Parts: sequence; structure tokens; C-alpha cells
Amino acid sequence: MSTISQQAAEILLDRRTCRRSLAHFAGRVPVPGSPLADAAPDARIPLIETQQAAHHKLILHSMQACMETSHGRLMIMAPPGSAKSTYAAVVAPCWYLGTRPEARVILASYGDDLARRHGRRTRQLISQPETAAILQCQLQADSRAADAFAMTNGSEYMACGVMAGITGNRAHGIVIDDPIKGREQADSQVIRDRTFEAYQDDLLTRLIPGGWVVIINTRWHEDDVSGRILPEDWAGESGEILCRDGNVWTVLCLQAECQSDTDPLRRAKGEMLWPEWFDDRHWAQYRLNRRTWSSLYQQVPSPAEGILFRRDDMTTYDKLPDNLRIIGATDTAVTVDDGDWTEHGIAGVSEDGDIYLIDWWRGQTGPELWIERMLDMVVQHKPLMWMGEVGPLRRATEGRIKSRMIERAARCRMEWLPHIGDKAAKAQAVIALAGMGRVMWPRKPWVTELQNQCLAFPAGKHDDGVDTLGMLGRGADMLGRNRRPNRNARVHQVHQSHHSQGWMAA
Repeated sequence: MSTISQQAAEILLDRRTCRRSLAHFAGRVPVPGSPLADAAPDARIPLIETQQAAHHKLILHSMQACMETSHGRLMIMAPPGSAKSTYAAVVAPCWYLGTRPEARVILASYGDDLARRHGRRTRQLISQPETAAILQCQLQADSRAADAFAMTNGSEYMACGVMAGITGNRAHGIVIDDPIKGREQADSQVIRDRTFEAYQDDLLTRLIPGGWVVIINTRWHEDDVSGRILPEDWAGESGEILCRDGNVWTVLCLQAECQSDTDPLRRAKGEMLWPEWFDDRHWAQYRLNRRTWSSLYQQVPSPAEGILFRRDDMTTYDKLPDNLRIIGATDTAVTVDDGDWTEHGIAGVSEDGDIYLIDWWRGQTGPELWIERMLDMVVQHKPLMWMGEVGPLRRATEGRIKSRMIERAARCRMEWLPHIGDKAAKAQAVIALAGMGRVMWPRKPWVTELQNQCLAFPAGKHDDGVDTLGMLGRGADMLGRNRRPNRNARVHQVHQSHHSQGWMAA
């Protein structure tokens, strides 16, 4: 065989290998950067990687396995800048569409602009001569849109925002890249709910039976889309994991600094991701913010040592001091079945303004039960005042609370606190005290759950207890601004109030 014939045979063999292996394909085509504007389909694109790193190869092999598996499920979590989207959301769909005639893929991101950018990069990669020679197909002549195009082998690609919907189209596979835009959206319960509903009701219903799903993201919040799929007790593990949706997901949790015994790259603890590219100074700038480092870079949104509340600042007491001023507070769930809890808290405020947590109750119940538990605590602890938050729930429950207070002789002044910004702002008073070690915790069974909420806040799945703590902190601040009440005067006031209106109204 002549040298020319041998070279031609080697080229053909290499192209066949590319069609069989996604990782091999990725090493033979110009992996694209992020074009900021539309480019001509045949324009040359800059290489962003000249050599695949270990985690790139892992992502590519995992993508191929998922796309070739009926009902395949893959979850990829990795730090910003690790090229996870380039390989999983651009290169992999290009290879899948080109090697499977009549295949259809939907790509969804937090917004239409990001989805179109991924679509533009994918379309541009398909248009390269190297790609066309390997796949033996190309874009159809009339396919110019970045968010919807077809190939000459009959395959089709569609891109959309997660919440924009893509009705009327079906797909063999769905790639979801960054379903939530950033911190502000991740901290919004409304946005998290809407995003997950769009995932369940819009995207998954587009799958052809047996279709595969890939989710690519950095973890902003425990309650993001990945967090709602993963088991409740997931703590950064990788591997084949049976999740709450009933599917077994392949989970790649690629931490910037390995801290897991199940690291998919089999790194030792302390080893960093992609050391050929990221040096220590790169990582150091992100370590300064505990929440950013734990969520975006370690993929565990709630660090064990806490975010706004610190475990080291949680002081335990064995005996209550004398002369505490007792207050109570309630954070109520909107509905019984919405996943939230109603939580009551009792605390004592010392003469120095320290808060001693005394008693707690939580339940997923309607007002007919939680009002009784609240009044049980009023009768037992006799607080100076009880705090709730203004709004629809006040209007719905105030009359019932007032009536039952009279019937049960559970006399306590109600303070309805106004809305003041977001949850962190409402909790600021108690966060500040906790940071100085001035929130005291008893040795009681309910403490563990409440402390876990605090340590995860504001990135945790549940924060109803933190909301109640925040009201207790605001109540303690109110007591601190006022002259300490005379006990005898208070008893006389309660007696007079009982005869005049049956309770102490704010």
C-alpha cells in the first residue's frame, strides 16, 4: 500500500473512531469559545482547549454513556470556568446529532440569551470542515437561527429558556445548563418553585419515551433543581444515586478542592481541580467568601461551619439566669401541604440583651392545631408579648387567636411586625447577636433541627425556624429600646385588659 493510500486509510479509520467515541471526536474538532455575536456558519472559531483535562474526559465519557442509555440521567456539578458547558452543552450535542439520523435535542438554560449562545456555538461547531468530514453531514442550507436548526441527516436542535416553554416539540434528549441565573434568583423561593415546575411540567413532558436528561450547573442553593432531585441527605457524593424522582442518576460532583471519598476523578483529599490551568492564587480569591466557595466551587451550598450563623458561635447553657423577659414568636406556613412548617419559639431576654432559647414547636398543620400549640406555650411560659408578621395570615387567623386567648385565659400582647426586606434582613438582629455568642442554646432534642436550619441559611431548603428566630431577635431589640417594665404594673395592666377586652392587643 502506498504512503498516500495508507494515510487515507488512517484518516478514514480515525473518523470512524470519532463517530464511535465522543471523547475522540472532541480531540479532533476545534472546540469553540463563546461567540458574543452571530458569526457566519463557515467562520473559523478559536480553540479554547488544546488538550483535554482529566475532568473533560470524564464529562465526555459520562455524556456518551448517558446519551446511549434508555432513560439515561446525568448530573454534572463543577466550578465556574471549568469548561463543563463547552463539552457537555456544545460538543456533546453536536456529536449526538451528527451520528444519529433523525435525532432531536432540546437545550434549555435560565434564559433565552444563554440558550441561543449555546445554540450558536453548537451550530458553528457543526459548520467547521473538520466536523463535517467526520460526521458526514452538515447544516441544512436554510438553517440560520441559533435557537433552532436542522442537519442534512434529519437531526434537529432546539434551544430555549427553561421557563419559556418549547411546546409542540419532542426530543430524544434534553440538556439543561444553568437552570438558575445567579444568587438573587437562587435565593428567591418563587423563582426556585417556578424553575422546578417548568422542569417537571414543560421540559420532561417533551421527552420521547426512553429519552435522556442531563443537568449541568453550579450549586447556588440546596433547594435548586438538582437539590430537589437528589436525596434529602445528599452531602456531595458522586456515583450512581437513586434520587427522589425514582430515577438512578449518575452524579459527577467535581469540587474545586477534593473533600469527598467518592470523588469521580479519584483525587486525594486536598487535591485541586485542573491544576494545569488553575493555580492556587486563582482559587484563593474565592475562598474568602464561605458561601461562594462552598456552593459554587465545592458544590455543597451549605457549608458545615455555617454561612451567616457560625457553628463555633453557638453557645450552650445548662441553667437559665434569673430576671429573663420572656417573649414568643410564630412563623406560619401558607398552606398545610406546601412543604413549609409553622414554627413557634419561646426565648428569654436577659438584662444585657442576650437571647436564651427556651422552648420550640414545629409542625405542618392548619391553624386549628398550631393556634392551640401556640396558646399551650403562652399558658406555660407567660411571655410579655408574642410576635407574628403582618399580611394575609394575620387577617385570616387574628380573630381565631383572639377568641381562643379569651376562652383559654391565655393572655399575651400580640405584636404584628412589618415586612422589612428579604429574609436575611429580617434575621439581621439575631444574626448579629449570634455572631457575638449571645444566642444561648439549651440541651434539648429540638435544637439540632433549628441549628441545622441556621447553619444552612440562607441557602437551605427550610428556613421557617430562622424566620421565627428573626422575629425573636427583633422582639429582643424592641425590649432593649424600652424601659424594663415594672412587674406589678404589668400584672395590673393584664388584669385591667382582661376585664376590658379579653386580651392585650398591639
